[in-house]
Amino acid sequence: MNIEWNIGGLSAGPEGEVLCIIVSEAELDGGSLAAEWKKGIEPVAKAGLFAGKLNQTYILPLADPSQYSAVILAGSGKEIPGAGELRVLAAHISRVAVRMKAAVLTVEVPEYLLAQGITAAQALTEGLMLGEYRRKHYKQEQASYKGLSIVKMQPQLPAEDALEQSWRMGIQRGSAFADATNLARELTNLPGNLLTPSGLAAAAIEIAERHGLPAEVLDEREIQQKGMGGLFAVGKGSVHPPRMIVIRYQGASEWSNVTGIIGKGITFDTGGISLKRAPGMEDMISDMGGAAAVLGVIEALGRLRPQINVVMVIPAAENMPSAGAFKPGDIIPTLSGKTVEVLNTDAEGRVVLGDALTYAREWGAERLINVATLTGVVLSILGDIATGAVTNDEQFLQELLDASKRSGEQIWQLPVYPEFREMLRSEVADIRNAAGRFGGASTAGLFIGEFAEGTPWIHLDIAGTAFLSKERGVNPKGATGVMVRTLLEYLLGLSGESGPGLPGRR
Repeated sequence: MNIEWNIGGLSAGPEGEVLCIIVSEAELDGGSLAAEWKKGIEPVAKAGLFAGKLNQTYILPLADPSQYSAVILAGSGKEIPGAGELRVLAAHISRVAVRMKAAVLTVEVPEYLLAQGITAAQALTEGLMLGEYRRKHYKQEQASYKGLSIVKMQPQLPAEDALEQSWRMGIQRGSAFADATNLARELTNLPGNLLTPSGLAAAAIEIAERHGLPAEVLDEREIQQKGMGGLFAVGKGSVHPPRMIVIRYQGASEWSNVTGIIGKGITFDTGGISLKRAPGMEDMISDMGGAAAVLGVIEALGRLRPQINVVMVIPAAENMPSAGAFKPGDIIPTLSGKTVEVLNTDAEGRVVLGDALTYAREWGAERLINVATLTGVVLSILGDIATGAVTNDEQFLQELLDASKRSGEQIWQLPVYPEFREMLRSEVADIRNAAGRFGGASTAGLFIGEFAEGTPWIHLDIAGTAFLSKERGVNPKGATGVMVRTLLEYLLGLSGESGPGLPGRR
């Protein structure tokens, strides 16, 4: 989908073009609708079919063939919507246009949103593009409708040059954020037979080459030679061997002040010898959602080119039961030198992430954020509503929480009591990889934190938020691409490119 800033005035476009008018409750109550639409909207409002309530939509058909084929009325509520509300409203608009099989959509931007500049432009753009996303299917009969191709944003009133420029910048940034999120969704939704560790590595190399970024992929032999015993142990049970993937983004003149972003890349997780139950195992295609999020971030950085340094690390493996699989009771050496006692092979994500954190530090990372579909127990705490976070640096986490408020993605900090660390103590190794279900989301995160070795670190558990059973907000059923936009807001903030949210409700 291409988003365009249209300054040519409202006029009928090609066949299949639909117009969207954003209408507030105040405009309906006060009778301040634009003259050209007042006659058509007022009867609909009087009949109780449309009241301008937030996220309410109504399709107004037009009989005149010289006009648009139809008008979507979209309610913005009683007050000026905040960035998060505007993003969701735009997603609703996009979905209505898709249901109408529109090829082109023109959105009339009201004056009260136009004045908000770059933040409104970014939120609208993100919502429109995120709402339009549809999961790829593999049915023999393919649908002829290919989705929205163009969305035009048309100001209700002419804008000054500076304001127009801010809208163009917001559209550019929102497009990069949304495309990155949709890339993460597309990768996460791929079936396990179509995305193996080597396939994930190939996707990463394609992204890196598209943006001219240096990358490396270690195969199973190199992984073993380097001493990455955690990743090697998890991956050796599969016919699809593991890969360690690294991409560097250098936007500053020197390779310093580097942020490490690490994504769990388990392309399918059976649980290994500690086999999962069959019901729901098909959703384990999403166990590389953290890796997909990291690749989405790299895609956006390659487009936006901020003056920051980021190293992306993905440990990719398939966790399978076989004669060669690692087993409960095994002692595994890791790249850090620490040894791990395996109690549960279904706690494999933290094991591969341990090696990845150490490797990110070797690449110069001075702060670390890992993203992982790590624990089922985080669902018991936060459901599929919020991402769980564990950290060793409160200020670092606060900066990320601020970024999540701008992105509209919810994060909740989990406790890290000393007693939780004690639960990971092993009698025969430096640490054990499981401590039972009690406090499991915290102990799993703390296991990974041991490999940060005091480096400022945040763990994000997206097991509940990476893959949804039904559509909600800007997210579709299936993969959500969660944390892509939050990480981008944080990283762009490091370069001074992060902006405030819209005034109004949050």
